[in-house]
Amino acid sequence: MVTDGIHAFLFNSGDPSTAASAFMRILGEKGLLDTAYSVALEGKLLSKNMLAYDCIVAHVKLLESVLHYPSDARLPLSFSQVKERTWLWDPFESKAALGNSSSEDKRHIHIRIAGILLGESAQSNWTIDSDSNDTSSYDYPSQSDWDDLSEVEIFEDIEMREMEEIDERVEKPLLTWDEVYRNARKSERMKPEGNERDEGELERTGQPVCIYEIYRGEGAWPFLHHGSLYRGITLSKGGRRPRSDDVDAVMRLSVLEDTYYRDLLCEFGAMFAIANRIDTVHKLPWIGFQSWRAAGRKVSLSESAEETLEKTMAEENHEDVIYYWVPMDTDQTSNFWSMCDCLNAGHCRTLFEDAFRNMYGLPEGVAALPPMPNDGDYWSTLHSWVMPTPSFLKFIMFTRMFVDSLHSLNGNNTEPASCLLGASLPQKRHCYCRILEILVNIWAYHSGRKMVYLNPVTGESKEQHLREERNEMWVKFFDFTLLKSMDEDLAEEADDGMHPGKDQWLWPLTGQVFWPGIADREREEKYIKKLDKKLKSKVKLLERQKLGYKQKPLGQ
Repeated sequence: MVTDGIHAFLFNSGDPSTAASAFMRILGEKGLLDTAYSVALEGKLLSKNMLAYDCIVAHVKLLESVLHYPSDARLPLSFSQVKERTWLWDPFESKAALGNSSSEDKRHIHIRIAGILLGESAQSNWTIDSDSNDTSSYDYPSQSDWDDLSEVEIFEDIEMREMEEIDERVEKPLLTWDEVYRNARKSERMKPEGNERDEGELERTGQPVCIYEIYRGEGAWPFLHHGSLYRGITLSKGGRRPRSDDVDAVMRLSVLEDTYYRDLLCEFGAMFAIANRIDTVHKLPWIGFQSWRAAGRKVSLSESAEETLEKTMAEENHEDVIYYWVPMDTDQTSNFWSMCDCLNAGHCRTLFEDAFRNMYGLPEGVAALPPMPNDGDYWSTLHSWVMPTPSFLKFIMFTRMFVDSLHSLNGNNTEPASCLLGASLPQKRHCYCRILEILVNIWAYHSGRKMVYLNPVTGESKEQHLREERNEMWVKFFDFTLLKSMDEDLAEEADDGMHPGKDQWLWPLTGQVFWPGIADREREEKYIKKLDKKLKSKVKLLERQKLGYKQKPLGQ
């Protein structure tokens, strides 16, 4: 317990007058009063007795292992860089060393006063030593203490199981029909299939667009929206909001059960999950996504922007366009690839070029970095955009192949330390997150899509990077016919098991594997089953005509 005037001078951070009065208590005419040095020394001893440094470091370690930082956040320093002598105790120690015995007596008086105020003996709670580097002795738990605690926990677990078994054997009164129906409805609501087809889906019936808000964990719930326009999709298994029709991405895409791939893909894993057999979850003509961090950064859509977006989608507008509302650079001054390098530890261009060349099988002498103009217009980031559903599937087709190519450059290594797109351990753990955030810009620009920036506050829209002014477009690399043939080739390799790599192949794990050969084989198997059924029916009919129908005797 920190006592005002003994271990420190306390003041209210919201009241400047209390801070001024605290300074008046320690400042004299020519410098600090002796009281200031005495209080500082007592505060130092108390902090050592409290193990303040150890508590702070342990708390920082816990936060570093639990928190998932956004890809565009400036990460804090590692706990290993925290110095033990951050607090400036030396000036107070030198002053205390020059003090006479009277100052020592005053110090012991302060200790006794603190003990009286705390209602405890000063000798039992305070260990004072002349050596400033010595700390108090503590009764740390020994191995035997931990063993005793483990035995107690095991005993409590056994006792709890025995009580559960006894409760199961006890005869319980029969439930009424109302209670049976109520329990049945409750269990039906707990099923994932029933939860995904709740009132929210009925509200979205007939609407042109649905925006999926990607989140991970209960901490993001306050930042999510409600209503028929939005639908949540969680990256944590079983982390859906209660009484909602949120989608569980882990249940739709099994690769997300692996925390390594879930951290590697970040919010793009939710998009892969939606695209995987999309007809079972999304049947609207337009689809959109928005990160929960958009609300935290106050760049999510306002009501006027939502009305503008819904009105635009409701019109008979079949144009291939992408609307986005979170710009990558609000100053509109930075070069696209320079900004990408800043977000990816300076290796964005190099690795993107290598992955692009590997994806299309380009030779070394051919340029493989798509040019992006610096025309002063906005680029999209933070996975906050809306596009037609067919365009979304084409974008996912391209992204799956690009991510697989990027992952193969790393030798399919599952160690985060091998990532070159991050500087710190959290960045390495979320290796592909930052480069995937801007991938939609490259695909939309070079595939000839119309790009429109929607102001999230006012709802005003303005076309960006006019298609008439796009001088350098690599349309041939983003042609749907080419991408479709590449996708079918990969699907044939996966279906026949002909992939040359020995390690785990990422592409088949990120979505559906389909090529015409699979449809032909399924059609042939279905036809063979139909013939077998006809043959069995014919044989059965012939036996009945030859031997007649015999009824089995009753009672046997």
